[in-house]
Amino acid sequence: MKFEGIYTPVITPHRDDGSIDRDAFAAQIEHLIAAGVHGLINGGSTGEYYAQSMAERVELAGFAKEVIGKRVPLIVGTVAIRLEDSIIMAEAAAKIGADALLVGSPPYSVPTERENALNTLAIDRAADLPVMLYNYPGRMGINMGEEFLDRVCRSRNIVAIKESSGDINRVHLLARDYPHIQMSCGMDDQALEFFAWGARSWVCGGSNFLPAEHVALWQACAVEGNFDKGRRIMSAMMPLMRVLEQGGKFIQCIKHGVEMEGRYAGPPRPPLKALNKDDKRQLEQVVRVLKRTVAEIEAE
Repeated sequence: MKFEGIYTPVITPHRDDGSIDRDAFAAQIEHLIAAGVHGLINGGSTGEYYAQSMAERVELAGFAKEVIGKRVPLIVGTVAIRLEDSIIMAEAAAKIGADALLVGSPPYSVPTERENALNTLAIDRAADLPVMLYNYPGRMGINMGEEFLDRVCRSRNIVAIKESSGDINRVHLLARDYPHIQMSCGMDDQALEFFAWGARSWVCGGSNFLPAEHVALWQACAVEGNFDKGRRIMSAMMPLMRVLEQGGKFIQCIKHGVEMEGRYAGPPRPPLKALNKDDKRQLEQVVRVLKRTVAEIEAE
């Protein structure tokens, strides 16, 4: 499987009582497909999988596939503390006809690289689908290092990695030593650098509410090879990246961004709380400037 373009980890809209609003979820999927994103991810951290029961995760993945059909690829996230739960998600993904898995390290347990590789390969065997690895040491507590990569790459299904470490040296390592693994940007404020080192895809939560602007950066860099234009777009996006990546309220900002565009997103599930008025105002100002600037660049 080739990963090309913008892959959106879809939010999960919640009502005030915490229940999932399926109609709003379907509306968000429809909007993203119409906006031209290239694939959708269900069960990522942007979708608040960690606050959902296994029954909810399985049901929501199946519903996402029903809505999407075959219009764009669906990637199903499998991250869980228990291997058994990750396998449940992998088996469910295969059953509903998902196109790939997103496989991260089990949080909190801090396995060795060998143990983590065996965990990943067990999830792989449960579905026999293409796998995008998810390296996010800031959340998982461990890095997918060279021993891990050497072990898991013995499987033909391990085809890509979403790199979210924030360490630019990891980009260099993956590009030079593991060119057979497709590198996908998972650290939004480094998107330009990822594309310069050959990444062809970007998994970006902000595309939930700014799909056109994210597609524009990918198009300029990965398709046109116009890094002068790409730098201008990235420069315009950096204030947003600082708000999302460094503000500590990533999911809340994404959800408010969706509601700024006129679609229902609802509150995050506990322990997270919705943005306060000052945070909303800051995000709204940044988005207004970003949209206007990117539109001007695209119109030239």
